Amino acid sequence: MALLNFRAKTGTNTAPRYTSPQMEALLKGYSIEVMPRTAAKVEDFRALLPLGTRVYIAHIDGTPIEEMVTTAKRLSEDGFNVMPHFPARIIKDKATLENWIAMYQGEAGVSQALLLAGGLSAAQGDFESSMQLMETGLFDKAGFTRLHVAGHPEGNRDIDPKGGDDVVMEALRWKQDFSNRTDAEMAMATQFCFDAKPVIAWAERLAAEGITMPIHLGVAGPAKLQTLIKFAIACGVGPSLKVLQKRAMDVTKLLLPFEPKDILTDLAAHKATTPDSNIQSIHFFPLGGIKTNANWAIDHGGASAAPANQT
Repeated sequence: MALLNFRAKTGTNTAPRYTSPQMEALLKGYSIEVMPRTAAKVEDFRALLPLGTRVYIAHIDGTPIEEMVTTAKRLSEDGFNVMPHFPARIIKDKATLENWIAMYQGEAGVSQALLLAGGLSAAQGDFESSMQLMETGLFDKAGFTRLHVAGHPEGNRDIDPKGGDDVVMEALRWKQDFSNRTDAEMAMATQFCFDAKPVIAWAERLAAEGITMPIHLGVAGPAKLQTLIKFAIACGVGPSLKVLQKRAMDVTKLLLPFEPKDILTDLAAHKATTPDSNIQSIHFFPLGGIKTNANWAIDHGGASAAPANQT
């Protein structure tokens, strides 16, 4: 075990933690998600995140594109790789999409995007799915170097209301084919899960079926148990929700914050024993707050999570 003492350099009284080489390797190159309103509360991202961290900016319906671009510009200028969401169902038409791309590129130097359908039940414009966004050819035309798409290890009722995965798998095959045709690097960023076993099984199934896009696995950062259960139900998290429900039944743990140590420890061991795993990296959903999540990573990630202003 390696002694981790990055937090001590900040002048806090937080005791140094220990991290395993496996956990340090797993958290290398992790990404994190923010929204304009949550990012505005962070005084200095360089004190929290490693230089070059990929920061996704979630685009919630109703958020003005100007706020998204302003947040992207700030993060880009601070030395982070910015990946804004492009939710198909809130984009009015091809002209709007082209304008958004131009704004992100011209004002914030963005060349990466997460393409997804979005959480709305019905489209507000011409686009229904991320595949339609890709079919416009606008991201290739603009020279985007990286495109990510959504992955759903436990299914997605927005795509298949019956809870099956036939439609989901068909969409993934289409996206895999597109990844073979585009010059941009592609990967899947998944919904957050709480149990490593079904996620590993899902990843292995994809590989067996020829879907080879790297997986950036979604994990919920530290948060109150009640908060996580609320988000998990709202986001359609499936079988691994049982991990939270089981914890909620233990009165000794009910009031303690949930931490992702168990799932990450299991994933780190899997990566160490399966170096060719298509689970490439970890993507954090900071449901308990950006600072809380980043500091947890600093405490557990060794040199991989050292903040930009300490390297």
